[in-house]
Amino acid sequence: MSWDQREGDVNLSANRLAWNGRPQGDANRALLERDEAVFLRQSLSTPCLSSIVRAEGSWLEDANGQRFLDFHGNSAHHVGYGHPRVIAAIEDQMRTLPFAPRRFTCEPAVTLAETLCNTVPGGPWKALFAPGGSEAIEIALKIARLATGRFKTVSFWDSFHGAGFGASSVGGEALFRSNGIGPLLVGSEHVAPFACHRCPYGFPSPSGVPDLDRCKMACARMIEYVLDREGDVAAVVAEPIRAVPYLPPPGFWEEVRRACDRHGTLLIFDEIPTGLGKTGRFCAHEHTGVTPDILVLGKALGGAVLPIAAVLAKAELDVMGDKSIGHYTHEKNPVLARAALATLDVIKDEQLVQRAQELGAYAVTRLEEMAATIKMIGNVRGAGLLIGVDLSTPGGDPATDAADRVLYAALARGLIFKVTMGSVLTLSPPLNITLEDLDLGLSFLEDCLREESTNFENSNDVT
Repeated sequence: MSWDQREGDVNLSANRLAWNGRPQGDANRALLERDEAVFLRQSLSTPCLSSIVRAEGSWLEDANGQRFLDFHGNSAHHVGYGHPRVIAAIEDQMRTLPFAPRRFTCEPAVTLAETLCNTVPGGPWKALFAPGGSEAIEIALKIARLATGRFKTVSFWDSFHGAGFGASSVGGEALFRSNGIGPLLVGSEHVAPFACHRCPYGFPSPSGVPDLDRCKMACARMIEYVLDREGDVAAVVAEPIRAVPYLPPPGFWEEVRRACDRHGTLLIFDEIPTGLGKTGRFCAHEHTGVTPDILVLGKALGGAVLPIAAVLAKAELDVMGDKSIGHYTHEKNPVLARAALATLDVIKDEQLVQRAQELGAYAVTRLEEMAATIKMIGNVRGAGLLIGVDLSTPGGDPATDAADRVLYAALARGLIFKVTMGSVLTLSPPLNITLEDLDLGLSFLEDCLREESTNFENSNDVT
């Protein structure tokens, strides 16, 4: 069974069923039952893990009084939950100008566009806003089609770019593409991604550092091969640093950028989960030395309060004045814009980009120390406060069952994170998390890993 098939069945795992069956208190259980009675059920979301009554800083609290240190946050809580400056900005804007109908502008929206265009390196840029990341990705796809006169895209298997039909088409997770959802957009080509620790091209590196003399960067050459053969691709769509996370091999994006330029193909970077300081740079692509033609930001832009995403396109792509590519009711909503401006101010004033870099390095060092004595930790990797702990069986295969057990053991202790690719414990705490809370979360995780490893090292946990 593939890992993404397991993702679809995650609601039915023995560990999930045991979690749902635990004593939860009358208030919590009642709300969970009401939720399941009225919401359409879907994989990954139903039944809910718990009910949340309070969110503050790095912490959530459920109706039963249990507190959870959140190293997940759907990648939206870069400035933590309920940051007072974000809340104050929203309250002020709601009293002065709560809404601006489409086809009108307002000062907060213009200021937000100016701020983003002036902050992101590599401009000049022009912007459009959308109510969410899926819509923003689809705006980017429309720009690429109209600017190039082409419709084909190249993107990665195992990627996630949103849940809309266009976003699902360029995405590469079977969970969001299969099981009767299609047909999707024609011309959506996919290649295997970079993933040096578990290289799909047959050159795995246990350390995660690629042997370029051996692999010849097959992942980049495959993109160039497809662009050569197709000849008329509108855009390559990808995360510059994969949110799994996986880091690109040195020089990967330079090779892809050159191939795109040779073929007149645009490069679209999706930084919805990884931008705005998460990786220790304001934009994740700054690590690569490559500037995209179109950049998509989202999730954390609304300060973990309101939904807003942004598309930044090179100014020379502003050639669609007679087309409609992103008209949304809340396109220039002043409240959403003020939330985003306050979030950007917090990131700047509290030096959260630098903080992510420093705390991320600290966390990786602690995790590498754990890996020295916990054998099932196959690899630790990350950038800033986007960190992956890849669990492996004694034979080196993905330890999917062990990862699932560790996930729920940590949840019981009060730590939330995400398991990606079946075996990668993905840690993504807020950028303003205290060192004490970061240490506490890592200690929770270490306890769970050591408990699991007691029985794991002599087992054959192969799925």
